[in-house]
Amino acid sequence: MSNRPDDRSVASKATEVATFILGIALLIVVIDGLPLDVFSPESKSFFFAVGAVGIWRYSWWLIQALRSVWYNRRIFPRLRAEADAAGEQALPPELYVLCTSFRIEPEVSFQVYDALVREVADYGVPTTIFASLSDRTDVDVITHVMEDNGWPENIELRYMFQKGDGKRSAMAEVLRAISRRMPAPGALLVSMDGDIRLEPGTLSRSLSFFSVQEDLGALTTNNSAIVTGGDATKEWYDIRYAQRHLVMSSMSVSRRLLVLTGRYSAFRADLATQPDFIELVENDHVDHWRFGTFKFLSGDDKSTWYWLLKNGWRMLYIPDVHVSGFEELPDRKRFFKSTTDLMRRWYGNMLRTSNRAIALGPRPMGLFTWWSLVDQRLSMWTTLIGPTVAILVTLFIRPSFIFAYALWILFTRGIVTLILAWQHGRYSLLWVPLIYYNQVWGALLKTYVSFRFNRQKWSRQGISAGEPNDPVAVTRQRRMGHVLHGFAYGVLLYVLIIATGVLQPPDRTSLSILTGGGSTEAQSRVDDRWLSLAIADAPEGGSVQLPAGDFHLDDDLLDALEGLDRPRAGHLLGAAEETTRLIVTPELARHLSDPSGRPIAETAACPQPDGCTLELEHHSMRFKDLQIRVEAGRSGDAVASAQQQIKENAKDV
Repeated sequence: MSNRPDDRSVASKATEVATFILGIALLIVVIDGLPLDVFSPESKSFFFAVGAVGIWRYSWWLIQALRSVWYNRRIFPRLRAEADAAGEQALPPELYVLCTSFRIEPEVSFQVYDALVREVADYGVPTTIFASLSDRTDVDVITHVMEDNGWPENIELRYMFQKGDGKRSAMAEVLRAISRRMPAPGALLVSMDGDIRLEPGTLSRSLSFFSVQEDLGALTTNNSAIVTGGDATKEWYDIRYAQRHLVMSSMSVSRRLLVLTGRYSAFRADLATQPDFIELVENDHVDHWRFGTFKFLSGDDKSTWYWLLKNGWRMLYIPDVHVSGFEELPDRKRFFKSTTDLMRRWYGNMLRTSNRAIALGPRPMGLFTWWSLVDQRLSMWTTLIGPTVAILVTLFIRPSFIFAYALWILFTRGIVTLILAWQHGRYSLLWVPLIYYNQVWGALLKTYVSFRFNRQKWSRQGISAGEPNDPVAVTRQRRMGHVLHGFAYGVLLYVLIIATGVLQPPDRTSLSILTGGGSTEAQSRVDDRWLSLAIADAPEGGSVQLPAGDFHLDDDLLDALEGLDRPRAGHLLGAAEETTRLIVTPELARHLSDPSGRPIAETAACPQPDGCTLELEHHSMRFKDLQIRVEAGRSGDAVASAQQQIKENAKDV
């Protein structure tokens, strides 16, 4: 039976109804604006890029979802039965609790410590609570809690004041203090934040797993949120916890996790007091080719996880035990900025640790866990393919394709949120836009942080770290980050442009125009070279479509065509509804004939349906929907002279 709290924060019914109405209106607009030819062959680049990548991404997500169901329905019930059957034998000889607080409101601290003291008293095991505090008022709050609970006999209380340089040093001081007490074999350590409220039965229902799994090094539990903020903030936290539940459950099939959440995790005390464990918590760092050596500011939960992973210890997620976090954005009135700051810190912790975890290889963690770490690095780029392709297709093929992409988002994210709701136990319509926001904006932030992960900031404590002390070096590092980030996304953009075909690479005709090989259509339209290249670039036996207007051609066209290895086009077509006229010299006209084989007249329209024929030594070409006029006495040189005169007149104008 779950100990899910009743006071977790959710959006109001009025917000849900308003979201439903807006969603229906958006769906009507999307369907109405959907192009009729959205499923035509011209749309294949859009559906291939968005659909193919989507199939890959959602196939992997579906595997995670199926593993999550398997764990919650098959594996975990057996593990729960074994842990519950242990009874009194599951109790550890000693329990240590590490609770870190930094400038938390007194009313929140009271609820946190009141729930903790009640839980420890009910658990009945000799327990030492190390309260790592930042303010003397916290001592008064905890004293008040102990008095209200009658100073339970099995609880020993120790206060340790933080240095103010971050959570890591505070944790290391407590762990060293615990190690000096020489914990008894089988003793356990609970590490929790000062804004986490333990629900009734948390200790007894979670710590019992250590007694039946000797290779279990640490575990963590399910989370719920008590949010101070608007409805969007409440559901933003809740959908993150729903996604966390699915991934944690899936990873537990392999007895591994991707993080040991700092909100509430339990460890074997003999592991958490190892000198190298404490050293990693306090002084975890990375040596980087561009940033040099810098210490980690936050992310202690990633450091403890990495130590256990490297040393081959198993980890477990307990889905039917909840702890409640008092959550609040750094700035309640600025949802976008606050969520951006939080995600940037979380993703920075992940990126600073994942490379070295991947470097361990599959052996110490299993192939699935190892590939999940690799996928974290890939997903931040693959997530950007869909919106990037949608923008490209909308800009360069047809604007209404944005409606097709919007329909894709509504469909796929609707299915994803329904699956999350099925496992999480509740649903909100706000999840659909919020999950898309988390995915796309989160992917952009991950790519941003991946080139700047030395820059660290902890908003609550107001401290930052990771960059050099020299301002010149800081500027140089930041500029290089901008360059590398822009280059990486530029490569992705270039690949998508070529792969989808929205912008083809320049052909020989375009290159000839760009390099000044002839004049432009907007000027005199007398470029034989342009037409010869267009004929050569056409498919074998294909056609070249000319726009409406006049084209001045001379016998230089014959020389250009004869100079080609093999002209390919079989037809030269004029505009269907407007007039396309070829003004040719007598030398070129001698190679043109009507369907009866007679030379064309001085002014003629190619008769339909056969049209006129241009006869070359090794190739012939049909002219259709064209008017032809022979301009007597006009040689190729005269045409070139006229072209130059037109250019000069245009410049004068």
